[in-house]
Amino acid sequence: MVLGVQLISCKGKNDYAKDTQVLAKVERPSQPNIIYILADDLGYGDLSCYGQTKFDTPNIDKLAAEGMLFTQHYSGSTVCAPSRSSLMTGMHTGHTAVRGNKEVRPEGQYPIPDSTYTIAEMFKSKGYTTGAFGKWGLGFPGSEGDPIEQGFDTFYGYNCQRLGHHYYPYHLWSNKDSIPLKGNEGMNREVYAPALIHEKTLEFIEINKDRPFFLYVPSIIPHAELAAPEEVLMQYRGKYSPELEYKGVDDGPKYKAGPYASQKESHATFVAMISILDRQVGEIMDKVKALGLAEHTMIIFTSDNGPHQEGGADPVFFNSNGDLRGHKRDLYEGGIRVPMVVSWPDNIKPNSKTNHISAFWDVFPTFSDIVNAEIPANIDGVSFLPTLQNQSAAQKKHEYLYWEFHEKGGRQAVRKGDWKAVKYNVLEQPDAPLELYDLSKDLKEANNVAHENPEVVKEMEVILKAARTHSDIFTFKQETYLNSK
Repeated sequence: MVLGVQLISCKGKNDYAKDTQVLAKVERPSQPNIIYILADDLGYGDLSCYGQTKFDTPNIDKLAAEGMLFTQHYSGSTVCAPSRSSLMTGMHTGHTAVRGNKEVRPEGQYPIPDSTYTIAEMFKSKGYTTGAFGKWGLGFPGSEGDPIEQGFDTFYGYNCQRLGHHYYPYHLWSNKDSIPLKGNEGMNREVYAPALIHEKTLEFIEINKDRPFFLYVPSIIPHAELAAPEEVLMQYRGKYSPELEYKGVDDGPKYKAGPYASQKESHATFVAMISILDRQVGEIMDKVKALGLAEHTMIIFTSDNGPHQEGGADPVFFNSNGDLRGHKRDLYEGGIRVPMVVSWPDNIKPNSKTNHISAFWDVFPTFSDIVNAEIPANIDGVSFLPTLQNQSAAQKKHEYLYWEFHEKGGRQAVRKGDWKAVKYNVLEQPDAPLELYDLSKDLKEANNVAHENPEVVKEMEVILKAARTHSDIFTFKQETYLNSK
C-alpha cells in the first residue's frame, strides 16, 4: 500500500522564512503557481523543438509553442547533485555547498547544510505550499539535507541518486517514511516508479488547487538504466535498428543497488522513456487547465545536464547533444548547455525564443522576483524575468558563468560573453594551459584559439582562480569521489 500525499509544516531557518503559515487556505494572490520539471540527463538535442528528428516530443513542443524557448541556458553542473544544489541555492559550483557527487552509504548523498537557504524556503516565506516529486540527491534520509528539512512540505520519490538508477525499485520515500513496493520484491518488476511518482504529482496539484504552490518535479527519465513498461516499449520496438544491446547486472547482491540492468533494445527503450516523460508533461499541463489554473501557473521544463552514455544509452545515434561537443561529465557545451522552455500565459509571448545567456543559479532570483521576495545578497544568479516579459532592454547580464567538476581529474570552465575557457585535469596540472573558444564562430568548440588571444586567456585565468571559494569537502585535491550517478 502506498501512502497518500501528506502535508507537513517545515519552519524556515533564517530571517527570510520565519513565521510562515504553510497550510492555511488563502485567497488566490497575484503570484502564480510555479511548476519546475527537471529531466535527468536529457540532451540539448533530445527534444523535437530543439531539432530532434528520430522521435517527437509533442507535449513539450506545445509547452514551448505556448511560451518561450531558451537557446543558451546552462545547467548548474555536468552531473546531478551539484547541478541541483546550484538550482536550490542560486549559487554556481564555485560557491554552492554541494559541488560534486559524493555518496553516503547505505543510501543517499552528501547533504546541503541546515544553514542553506533554499528556493523552497523562499517560496514558503511567501505563503506557498511546496512539493518535490522525483529524485532528490542532496542529503541522505534523516539528514539536514533531507528535502523535508530544506523547505519542502511534501516529498515523494527517490532520496538517493544511486538507487534512482532503477525504475522498479524496492522502495520509495514519502516524506520521511520508506514505502516498500511489494510488486518489485526480489526479481519482480511490476511497479514502474515514474508512473507512481507522476500519480502523486498530479494529486499534489489537485490538493493545492486553492492555494499558491511551488511544484518541483525532478524526474529520473531518461537516465540509465534504460527501462520502460512493455505496453509502451512495444510501440517503438523494431523502429530504431540496428539495436544496441547492453549487458548489465540482473541478479545477485548488486541487483537494484546501483549497477544498471541489461537491455536488449536500448534504442527503442530510450524513445519509449522519452515518450513517457513527454506524456507526463502533457498530463501536468492538462491537469492545470482542467482545474482552471492555467492563467495563474508558470511551467518550466529543462534538464539537469547533458546526455549520458551509460547503461546502453546511445547519444550519438540520436544526436542527443545536437551540434554541441561533449556529453555528461564534460564542461564543453554538450555537457552543460540544456534545453529550457517556459510557459506563463498572459506574461510570455507565445512562440517566442531568446538567446539570453542564463543558468540554473538564475532560477532562484527569477522566482524571487516573480513572488516579490527578497533576493539573498550572497547568490550568483541574475533574474531573467525581464527576458520572460519581453523587456530585453531591462535584462541584466552576467559578467561571466563558472563551473567546476570534481571527477575525471578535475575540470573548470568559464563563459564570458562569447568566449568559453575550459581547463581539464586540474588535479594533476593546475597550471596547465587552458583551451579557449569563440562560441559565436565555433559552437562545436573545435578550434582552440588560446594562442591567438593571450589577453583573453589572462582574463579567464584570473576568473578561474577568483570564482570559487574554499570547500573542505570539494577541494580540488587528490581525493576519491564515489560516482553515485
